[in-house]
Amino acid sequence: MAKSSHQKLKLLYLLKILTEQSDEEHCLSAQALIDALADYEIRAERKSIYDDIAQLIDFGCDIVLVKAKTGGGYYLAGRDFELAELKLLVETVQASRFLTVNKSRELISKIEKLASKAQAGQLQRQVYVANRVKAANESIYYVVDDIHRAIQNNRQISFQYLEWNLDRELVPRRNGKPYQVSPWALTCKDENYYMIAHDSEEDKIKHFRVDKMAKIEVLEDRKREGAALFERFDIADYSNKTFGMFGGKEETVTLLFENSLIGVVMDRFGREAAVRRRDEGHFSVRVQVAVSGQFFGWLTGLGPGAGILAPSSVAEAYRSHLEETLARYTNDTLCQ
Repeated sequence: MAKSSHQKLKLLYLLKILTEQSDEEHCLSAQALIDALADYEIRAERKSIYDDIAQLIDFGCDIVLVKAKTGGGYYLAGRDFELAELKLLVETVQASRFLTVNKSRELISKIEKLASKAQAGQLQRQVYVANRVKAANESIYYVVDDIHRAIQNNRQISFQYLEWNLDRELVPRRNGKPYQVSPWALTCKDENYYMIAHDSEEDKIKHFRVDKMAKIEVLEDRKREGAALFERFDIADYSNKTFGMFGGKEETVTLLFENSLIGVVMDRFGREAAVRRRDEGHFSVRVQVAVSGQFFGWLTGLGPGAGILAPSSVAEAYRSHLEETLARYTNDTLCQ
């Protein structure tokens, strides 16, 4: 590119330099800006720098002049994201199990470009992706995009659903026979990403881990079904009563807790849960749950301070679950 062409891009390069190299703690003097522009083969004088900065401010750029005998100069103050917000985004990407290691690093690299180079260095120091448990499906972006497109266009999808084998490989369930469902929503739960859909074959709502979906196809000739089931569908309510996103028969249960566990109950079921004081040391809560081994496991993890009051059928099922689990640790039967 000829120098004259570079010269015409002077304002753009000046904004690029301020974006990448300046922040509140790193000001650029007029001479530093002249030297930085020279790296792009752009000539500048001190007076023209002042005029250019004024034009950028008139355009709407939040550029601040710090007057000081040493260390003064200009910096770009107005950014779309503050450093604390960018750190939060990086931490969220790191914690997202449904993103692979490679996808996480790609996203974090893009987030870093929203900050100055000095601030990006702070973001890099908090990146610890390699040893986290992450998904293995590199096509996660395209799966999510296809699901969104199917929802927007009111179409069904087909896909293979994967599971791990003992060789640590993701292989298709049902010998590769595709699932065909009507997608209605996407939600995050327990650090994973789920699609919530209607299964016409069983006429029920199901959920699927997005990172375990493969060979997805939007069925342009098949309109979604199950609208009636989703008219009053509440994703938060569905997630709260589905422990570990494991399905089970829905039951209205009354649970008894020691008062010290009120925080756990609020985190699990929300502030709208029907809490009732039972005595000075206990309270009960009446909630809808999907009764499953995951639900029993959650309850067991709370220890003797939690239990099931009603219905008796669920309480008995929990008792049997505990007895069967305990039996595996008696008389050396664990590996039999």
